[in-house]
Amino acid sequence: MATRIAQRREQSYVAGEWLESENTISVSDLADGGTFAQVAAADRAVAEAALEAAHEIKPELRETTVVERAQWCEEIAAGIREREEELTEVIVREAGKPISSARGEVEQAATRFDRAAEEARNIVSKGEYREGSTEGHEGWQAIVKHEPIGSVLCITPYNYPLATTALQVAPALAAGNSVVLKPASKTPISAAILAAVIADVDGIPDGAFNFVPGEASEIGDVLAGDDRINAIAMTGSSSAGNHIARESGMVNLHMELGGNAPAIVFEDADLADVAGSCAKGSFKYAGQRCSAISRVIAHESIHDDLADLIEGQMDAWQAGDLFDEDTAFGPLISEEQADWVETLVDDAVEKGADLIRGGSRRAPEGVPEELGEQFFEPTLLANVPHDARIVDEEQFGPVAAITTFEDEDEALEIANGSDLALDASVFTSDHSRAMSVADRVDAGAVRINGPPSHGLGDIPFGGNKDSGIGREGLDASIHEMMRKKSIVL
Repeated sequence: MATRIAQRREQSYVAGEWLESENTISVSDLADGGTFAQVAAADRAVAEAALEAAHEIKPELRETTVVERAQWCEEIAAGIREREEELTEVIVREAGKPISSARGEVEQAATRFDRAAEEARNIVSKGEYREGSTEGHEGWQAIVKHEPIGSVLCITPYNYPLATTALQVAPALAAGNSVVLKPASKTPISAAILAAVIADVDGIPDGAFNFVPGEASEIGDVLAGDDRINAIAMTGSSSAGNHIARESGMVNLHMELGGNAPAIVFEDADLADVAGSCAKGSFKYAGQRCSAISRVIAHESIHDDLADLIEGQMDAWQAGDLFDEDTAFGPLISEEQADWVETLVDDAVEKGADLIRGGSRRAPEGVPEELGEQFFEPTLLANVPHDARIVDEEQFGPVAAITTFEDEDEALEIANGSDLALDASVFTSDHSRAMSVADRVDAGAVRINGPPSHGLGDIPFGGNKDSGIGREGLDASIHEMMRKKSIVL
């Protein structure tokens, strides 16, 4: 176990100044227990100051060049790498993420800033040229330019507190926008370090980046409902996204929300490969991922064999010291989240599902007593009835729930029956069927013969239905955070 670092105290950052606050948010230490840090709880006045700073700097930012902004992003990437060890430990403690995953998240965040610089250069340098092609417009010519959208409010989640923040902030800055960052209240410290990195970059005007940690109940509506904001980038729950959409009015909404990814498994699939993919898809970071495989929809002829094979994978997903490189599994973010997972598992069992393994709040030896209730065992449910809540609702927990189908149409009916439609997987050795089913699945992204994965953001991703608005990704996000202006000659 790593040596406990001294408790941190972080501040808000507005218009180039670090601000103290009378009120603070306590951040739990999910590795050792207790309180890991205190962060300033921005109040309405601080939120208003951040909005005004971001608004006032927009004209100056519009005059910056893509070369300048790309250099900022590259310097931020370098600053993240310089603080890799510190950021890795912070993510382990505030998010309860095993150190191997936390380290990878730091590098992913840095790479996203590097790649945002590349993508911004590419978009701006190309531009567009159009000619009139309708009667009466012969000879018309137009230059279509990309320009910043204005001010972007970034609302980030707890599960990838640095990587997802980078996916929002890097495109926004690269596109020439000012930023107001509101991090998740449970995991604001890695974002505070990012704010310090950005504050040290020469050339970024005061007010171009503002960091306002605080409770959503206090400042959420103040930020989202203000007409000085031109776009909102958000990753979070569907309920929170729906609330922000109602508050925000006429702004560009760019939201990745809840998920309940189905894995449709046909009888001709390589079941050993499927089992490994489903275990990883369900249990990685204790299932606290919007792209997690939440339900395995298996052909009835292979249900039992697949359940046995997934169970055989579960020994690899055991909890332990989060600073041990071999640990693959940690606590859930809170007792409330563990309560929710337990509710869904109990509902499935009460309706007839078979509890093959797990299903209890069992913490490993050596875990501090106050963290015990935040652990939920890797759990395998089989023969889950179609009316179980876990088939349709987001769980954000370490549960692989297997249900069955008779034919392709029924598989798609089950997969598309949820209000959530972010990711999906299809497992089959038949290429034609894979492509046909992928076309018919209602999801923003479909992975063939593998668990859902978003990677760095090279490929656009996002959700349908209640799973979001728009598409994320480095290129996709920059386009969402710019607007086109046609200059007609």
